[in-house]
Amino acid sequence: MTEIRVLTDEAQYRAHSTLFRRAMHWGPPTDEQWSVVLPSYEPGRVLAAFEGDEMVGTTQSFGGTMVVPGGGVVPHAAVSRVGVRADYTRRGVLSALMREQLSTLPEPVATLRASEGRIYGRFGYGLAGRVRFLRIDARKAVIPGSPTGRVRMVDPDTSDKLLPELHAEFGLDRPGQISRWPGWWARALDRKTEAENRVMIVHSGPDGDDGYVCYKVSEDKDFKHYMEVEDFAWANADAWRDLWIYLTRLDLIDEITVDAALDDPLHWLFEDPRVVYTKDVYDQIWLRLVDVPRMLAARTYGSADSVVVEVRDKLLPANDGCYRVSPDGAERVEAQPDITIPADLLGAVYLGDTRFSDLAAAKRIEGSRFGEADALFADSVAPLCSTFF
Repeated sequence: MTEIRVLTDEAQYRAHSTLFRRAMHWGPPTDEQWSVVLPSYEPGRVLAAFEGDEMVGTTQSFGGTMVVPGGGVVPHAAVSRVGVRADYTRRGVLSALMREQLSTLPEPVATLRASEGRIYGRFGYGLAGRVRFLRIDARKAVIPGSPTGRVRMVDPDTSDKLLPELHAEFGLDRPGQISRWPGWWARALDRKTEAENRVMIVHSGPDGDDGYVCYKVSEDKDFKHYMEVEDFAWANADAWRDLWIYLTRLDLIDEITVDAALDDPLHWLFEDPRVVYTKDVYDQIWLRLVDVPRMLAARTYGSADSVVVEVRDKLLPANDGCYRVSPDGAERVEAQPDITIPADLLGAVYLGDTRFSDLAAAKRIEGSRFGEADALFADSVAPLCSTFF
């Protein structure tokens, strides 16, 4: 019988890491890799499934905050390192792990990055945000005009302290963005394994530091150079524009790749907008409303007549019920529903990336007055999470 346990010491954490990596078809962590990974294990948030004395499944969460439509910030759990040993798949191990994790999370919402799109809907996670993978032809990328501020390169010791401060100040700039925990920064700024070639640039405007970008450059056999933008945050449009001027005017760069929100206006910076090419649009934020009443009350809503939404949650039945949503907020009610929706699809519409009417057209939900629901849940800013976990 599967038993779920909370892990408590380094030896268990390393076994947890090894099992997860095996589930992803990677080898176990080397001693050097493990020294970087260990700080990301938070006591009390690391779960494993056991059959007798054998560990057969893993999951973990990281506590922080998330931005919701309207700019509110709520406690958030970043769920990661979910894996089941290959010889124990399809035996209910993952279901047991997800049930235990969701029923014990102190945060009202959780998100994850799904390795496979078919897995997490049955645990109440919905596809709530997508990302564009962009490629920029740096050889033809011309941004007219001059910078308004200044940029400076910072050394790793400076960035270790400064970047977390700047991200906390202006990195939570749109729905879906999450705060970063110390273990995340420990890995992101590590210089022992993967960061030897990382460059950190900080922008300063009239009020001080207001943007930063981190990137790496690689070279192929034909001496072509490819820049990968790894982290990019800004407090205002001038910082955003100036940092792009810096990136596109660097010598010896042929191509730049960057992840961007669906509504990012990057192509309008350039004299020729075709230098920006969308390589792909991919699912990014998978969102689970752990506490539906709290999360519906946490965000703002658009202008439309109120709609009664019935929620059905097989895994967390305390969320079941009807909620009246209006421009004034949301509350649980005893009333006939206009729309009936399962927990995973409520997660999908929550940040505004998906519309009720699209789900209705696909025969995924039942009811009426989908146009009013679309207007209520719509947001003027596309969701994005620029923190990978």
